[in-house]
Amino acid sequence: MGTVGAILKCPADFYPLMKLKMAVKQAEKQIPPEPHWAFCYSMLHKVSRSFSLVIQQLGTELRNAVCIFYLVLRALDTVEDDTSIPTDIKVPILIAFHQHIYDREWHFSCGAKDYKVLMDQFHHVSTAFLELERGYQEAIEDITKRMGAGMAKFICKEVETIDDYDEYCHYVAGLVGLGLSKLFHTSGLENLAPDSLSNSMGLFLQKANIIRDYLEDINEIPKSRMFWPREIWSKYVNKLEDLKYEENSEKAVQCLNDMVTNALMHAEDCLKYMSALKDEAIFRFCAIPQIMAIGTLFLCYNNIQIFRGVVKLRRGLTARVIDRTKTMADVYGSFFDFSCLLKSKVDKNDPNATKTLSRIEAIQKVCMKSGTLGQRNLYVLRSGSKYNNPVLMVLLVIVLAIIFARFSASRQHY
Repeated sequence: MGTVGAILKCPADFYPLMKLKMAVKQAEKQIPPEPHWAFCYSMLHKVSRSFSLVIQQLGTELRNAVCIFYLVLRALDTVEDDTSIPTDIKVPILIAFHQHIYDREWHFSCGAKDYKVLMDQFHHVSTAFLELERGYQEAIEDITKRMGAGMAKFICKEVETIDDYDEYCHYVAGLVGLGLSKLFHTSGLENLAPDSLSNSMGLFLQKANIIRDYLEDINEIPKSRMFWPREIWSKYVNKLEDLKYEENSEKAVQCLNDMVTNALMHAEDCLKYMSALKDEAIFRFCAIPQIMAIGTLFLCYNNIQIFRGVVKLRRGLTARVIDRTKTMADVYGSFFDFSCLLKSKVDKNDPNATKTLSRIEAIQKVCMKSGTLGQRNLYVLRSGSKYNNPVLMVLLVIVLAIIFARFSASRQHY
């Protein structure tokens, strides 16, 4: 009933949500028959459903390379994230991980749920990796080596300064951007993007996630994961965990807004990177997560719920972004709309208001300068008012009732 209620509240989400459901089913049907590839694509769907949908748009050769790249780095990330692994065991694994991907027999039990399955059966990923063309293998190995070394460095080092924060985000996400650019170039479909722009693509996504996931990370058992830089949070509280306490709500929101303002500095680079892409499938693959990132930053800004529970874009809006992001005009439009929404939330009494507004206006300027805001398919600010009339609402309820009735009947027969 949650989905029904959400659709009734935003009827414009209905069609994109139905298309998304169909896309999920189609992706499940396209899983390759070979056991190792079947494992990889099934696991990709389990550890990141949204990514597994976006990746389906790529051609087979590049899709396979990106799939393995993602799973290798997800496995590396699982080792880093598992706070129960002693440092003297964890660090050597991170440093040598780029060698393990060539070993069909290697595995290491850690993580939980689907991530534990990935680690226990990592030999499937290695087997698939060894079937990729050498150019793809070299790119994946290089990034894995550099990322493992960077993660190992920060196992023994806290994120103190903003420079530390940028360095950590470079290792865990900026390198993903560099690696994807290498894979795109190896495929022959794109020119090799400048490292600085590729890095910003990763940092924009990572910083949005770090901000959104504050409560989950700080409550991690047996040990908190702390990625917010001391240089920022120490201006507001004595300890990072103090931000979650109600008595510090005002300071917590100010710190949060400071973090969002920091993340916005990468938006212009992201727009420049995406505007240079030539292949339509690669463009959509890159653009959809970036739109989700600026949408997440809008949701997080000035939102005390970051310190109380889960904050994420509604599913219907996510479906609309996936369905309607086709061209650079859609990206400029989405960034412009979300920046307008974010600007409306800025309190002039916030300590960083001037800097926040400056960064928002810089994003808006780039979008307006493109001259494409009137050519887009995706509108964040227009929620689809043409659907909001009583007759269509009644029809929508009837259609939903039929769909759920058929779904229930098919489950009973099964």
